[in-house]
Amino acid sequence: MARPLTREQSLQNRTFLNALRRTGNVRLAACEAGIKYGTIQHRRKGHPGFAQRWDAALAFAQAHINGKGRAPPKAKRGSAAPLRTAGGEMVICRRNDGKLQMRRAQPNKLTRQCEQAFLAALSATANVTLSAAAAGASPRAFYRRKQQCPAFARELRLALAQGYQALEMALLAAGVAGSHEHGDWRNNDPPPIPPMSVNQALQLMHLHRKAALMLDEPDYLKRRRGESRAVHLERLAAMAEERDRRAREAFEVAEAERRARGERTPFKDAEERLFGLPDLAQVTGWSRADPAKQPHDPDTALFGGWRIEDMEREMERRKWDLPS
Repeated sequence: MARPLTREQSLQNRTFLNALRRTGNVRLAACEAGIKYGTIQHRRKGHPGFAQRWDAALAFAQAHINGKGRAPPKAKRGSAAPLRTAGGEMVICRRNDGKLQMRRAQPNKLTRQCEQAFLAALSATANVTLSAAAAGASPRAFYRRKQQCPAFARELRLALAQGYQALEMALLAAGVAGSHEHGDWRNNDPPPIPPMSVNQALQLMHLHRKAALMLDEPDYLKRRRGESRAVHLERLAAMAEERDRRAREAFEVAEAERRARGERTPFKDAEERLFGLPDLAQVTGWSRADPAKQPHDPDTALFGGWRIEDMEREMERRKWDLPS
């Protein structure tokens, strides 16, 4: 774990992020903050929360540079990674009957590079509108692409989950005592407590007790106003099914990546043991029954234990020995 930053270093990082959000240039922002380029890169590697705010500042800068009211950037012939089609490129699309067809792209349409830019910004900010602005497009365009392409919908969910985890890590890093993220008020004298009675103080403590001690129920699990108990339970069951589906999807993605790396899956041995069994008809020694013994009654199956008629005769014989 990296050494916690001092308050002076935290203020330097804050100045650097403000400059980076305004310019979108790492070296220029480091120069304005008075920090060496290698030093700021070293801090990025050692502090995940600072790295997440770095990526978010770049996304904000890109969105500001593109401009909310400006026309989206158009592709140029021969450009390395255009965000819009110039018209005439060969793309694969789906016809009305569901079949795939190779067509020439219309001008000023989203390209794969634009999708990747959107997903990269979404993985850093978890904000669809901001990520779309960083890619120079409307959020509705990516929502339409989500409905049309299941693969893009999957990547959008993964990028959103990664952005959520990055924000969570940033919040956890900001919650550390040595982060000095929200500790500016400590350098000032606290204001005096306003006059209140004992009853008012006790009432305030009672109102904020659950929130302060983390005893309240999460909002998404609470029963909504006007919602019946049956609907509430059905909603919770649907949420559980969706969590299971996403867990299966994450497992499939991890297995695909493991196969792409050529690694051996943990279920390979189980599959070999299952599908590598010999012919069960050739297995001997599994039964202790004597095949040469004649059955007591060929028309009655004997599964072990007592036959009903034998059990009745034995109970009749021992009825005087049974406790009353």
